[in-house]
Amino acid sequence: MPSATRTGEARVLPVTDQERSASGTAFLLLVAVCTAVTAANIYLAAPLLPLIAHSFGTTASGVAWIASTAQLGYAAGLLFFAPLGDGVDRRRLVGGLSLVAAGALAAAAAATGTAALAAAVLVASAATVVPQLLVPLVAARAPADRRARHVAAVISGLFTGVVAARVLGGLIGQAYGWRVVFGGAAVLTALLGLVTARALPREDRPRRTGPLFAGLASLPGIVRRSPDLWRACVRQAGLYGAWSALWTSLALLLTGPRYGLSTAVAGLFGLFGLSASAVAPLAGGLVDRFGAAKVVRCAYLAAAVCVPLFWLGGHTLAALVAGAVAIHAALVASHVANQTLALTTTSAPATANTAYVVANFAGGALASALTGPAYGHWGWSGVCAVAATWLLLGWTATAVRRPRA
Repeated sequence: MPSATRTGEARVLPVTDQERSASGTAFLLLVAVCTAVTAANIYLAAPLLPLIAHSFGTTASGVAWIASTAQLGYAAGLLFFAPLGDGVDRRRLVGGLSLVAAGALAAAAAATGTAALAAAVLVASAATVVPQLLVPLVAARAPADRRARHVAAVISGLFTGVVAARVLGGLIGQAYGWRVVFGGAAVLTALLGLVTARALPREDRPRRTGPLFAGLASLPGIVRRSPDLWRACVRQAGLYGAWSALWTSLALLLTGPRYGLSTAVAGLFGLFGLSASAVAPLAGGLVDRFGAAKVVRCAYLAAAVCVPLFWLGGHTLAALVAGAVAIHAALVASHVANQTLALTTTSAPATANTAYVVANFAGGALASALTGPAYGHWGWSGVCAVAATWLLLGWTATAVRRPRA
């Protein structure tokens, strides 16, 4: 990883025993668990939408926008907080953001209306950028020939958290109410965030002389100067948008008249997302061996097959199961490849990673925001059409190679 040379950025230190421990098994496990807990916060609302709607006397499709609010909040938090990883002490940043997220989740548990709940979810998601502060640290200290594998280990934790949010959130919400889910998430977020912050290695941070959010201002230039980063951003936004459209609307289909499942049973459907956690290490090895481009190409082909499977899933449960497994595998393989590329294509990995993840979640938020109206007007077929459109846009927009700056 090239050393950062601009004022206010971290200087990559020579490899020491402490840094080697930062890439060790115990540290990776802690980072993966912290990532799982914090990433789950973004998706807590999705499986609870029917319960939230009943609590506030409205319809499930009428509160679907809360799920997209979480993703927009996360994208906003990434814009402002994640670039600070290049020049601010990560220990204080991780600890502080974890406490803010925990406080917002507690406020969500006590919300008295949809507006208050959405505002709390927005703040909690904006502060839930801890995983994207940890991934560049792990990648920077990993051996070059195993970097994608180390990144994949953290991404496994991320997708495990996504699955846990749907499965455990649905089960606990059905048994004890949706407010208990948010309250429990607040406690876990504070605990894991503070423990992880304490375990982070110390970094050599030069005295900051520029603006605090200089990384935010540099985002357009970094993307413009790196065609590989731009391509990773757009392609992952397309695939994540397709996944988000299908996955955030799944509870509406499963609890609707076609299947008539309870929130708890519908939440168990998220167990098929565990395919993502299993695929991540394999994808990391393939990226290290064959390169990111080939892995992303295969992931897009798999995702293209998933859309008709999900469409058939509106009538056949077996097709829905097959689509759920395949779309998670495609998403995580593409994510491992594109994020590894984003982290290694510039001398400011935290800022480049911010551009990548902001594009990712902005694509997901826009897609999921369209799925509510699409589901209301055209049913499940409308949701599948949104997913297909996002895949088409993500690939065709990057099909022509941009000239290298």
